[in-house]
Amino acid sequence: MKLTVWTYEGPPHVGAMRVATGMKGLHYVLHAPQGDTYADLLFTMIERRDHRPPVTYTTFQARDLGADTANLFKTACQDAYDRFQPEALIVGASCTAELIQDDPGGMAETMGLPVPVIPLELPSYQRKENFGADETFFQIVKALAKPIDRSAQISCNLIGVTGLGFRHRDDIAEISGLLSDMGISVNVVAPMGSSPSDIKRLGAAHFNVLMYPETGEMAARWLERELGQPYTKIVPIGVGATRDFIAEVAQITGLDPVVDDSRLRLPWYSASVDSTYLTGKRVFIFGDGTHAMAAARIARDEMGFEVVGMGCYNREMARPMRALAKSFGLDALITDDYLEVEQQIEALAPEMILGTQMERHIGKRLGIPCAVISAPVHVQDFPARYSPQMGFEGANVIFDTWVHPLVMGLEEHLLHMFRDDFEFNDAAGASHHGGHGVANKPQPASRAVGDPQPAAVEAGAVHAADTQTIWLIEAEKELKKIPFFVRGKARRNTETYAASRGVQEISIDTLYEAKAHYAQ
Repeated sequence: MKLTVWTYEGPPHVGAMRVATGMKGLHYVLHAPQGDTYADLLFTMIERRDHRPPVTYTTFQARDLGADTANLFKTACQDAYDRFQPEALIVGASCTAELIQDDPGGMAETMGLPVPVIPLELPSYQRKENFGADETFFQIVKALAKPIDRSAQISCNLIGVTGLGFRHRDDIAEISGLLSDMGISVNVVAPMGSSPSDIKRLGAAHFNVLMYPETGEMAARWLERELGQPYTKIVPIGVGATRDFIAEVAQITGLDPVVDDSRLRLPWYSASVDSTYLTGKRVFIFGDGTHAMAAARIARDEMGFEVVGMGCYNREMARPMRALAKSFGLDALITDDYLEVEQQIEALAPEMILGTQMERHIGKRLGIPCAVISAPVHVQDFPARYSPQMGFEGANVIFDTWVHPLVMGLEEHLLHMFRDDFEFNDAAGASHHGGHGVANKPQPASRAVGDPQPAAVEAGAVHAADTQTIWLIEAEKELKKIPFFVRGKARRNTETYAASRGVQEISIDTLYEAKAHYAQ
């Protein structure tokens, strides 16, 4: 386990907490010291839950290590059952507790509790959070799901949704709507929103929808193998993927595909005259495997972006990520070190980042806009509004989320480019006041380095910052014809060239001589 200021994933017991927190009637007894209780904050602060996680900690201390920590665990386990009366218990150890080599599963088994007790083996020093969630849900399904009669109506289970998942709650609603349009009912959504009793009913569904492979694939594979339930392989994020998902469901069920894209707004924008501004934007993509791979396809096939780099932090998704990156002509970046990600972004210099809250901080430092597409996320990425990632409405949300930082960047560039225009200078009043200042006497606009000084303009020249070199007015006008994003570099290069030649007055000829010099 690597200790760092920032982490993409926590230890595997946090993944187990994501499963337990999302479920009802399930309690997690975690053999852990008091310091490991920090995980409560993830659910109460970031996801803004209305209840604390259903987790009981043994909270052993240093002085307990010389005594019988096994009795501490048994006491905590009994107290949790007596207080909460859960339908089932899951028990395990945190990374710290692993070091003292207690066996929570074996200890709980000897207690004879009247509910199922499911032991978790989560290697904290080899695996991480997403694996912990996937393994925990798999063990719960394996222990509780049994063969039962199929439902009369074609139905499915939605598999893989957890607490702290990126827009999971909204994705449930969106996918349920797509399935309802085809006459398919949802049997159980699990683990989030389900109870141990619901897990026992999983076998009634005709198939499973694997929404997030990171946290549900092991359970989906087991249900296919043991209960004969096929599961979907396509994650419906993006317009194309949503259409492919509907076709896949139709193939599994034998039903006719129903595609209601009346709420899809992306074609409306794509047909607008101004949409070409987005074409060819260079983007770097990083996040969990599922969302990052979906984002890459959307960026290239639906937005017209150029994907210059991509990768994921969860190594369980490394193989499909590398395969997809190869089809883009790229090498995937598989790492959980945010510093490596930052170095890659600096080297590639994209115009936009699609990433996690980590990449958002990196983007702020580098001055690159970033749209969040994946966990880990901050509280602001759990919006009050309906904001799915899946389905046709998810495509609308993604489009808005990605376009917004680019358009805001364009606005800033335009303000810079037209800063000398009579309507866009500091002395001009607000446009809704007719361009007149309100109650304030206009103040002289601040002068950028190299901008004309009043006296210099009258004399027909503009002084450079070093007061040794001056720009003739015609040369200054010619300089302003150069695109704004490289104008500063052109000015610096010309002044450096002029200084090296002992030229004190920069004319149009000097400007183009410098251009030819640096072009060699």
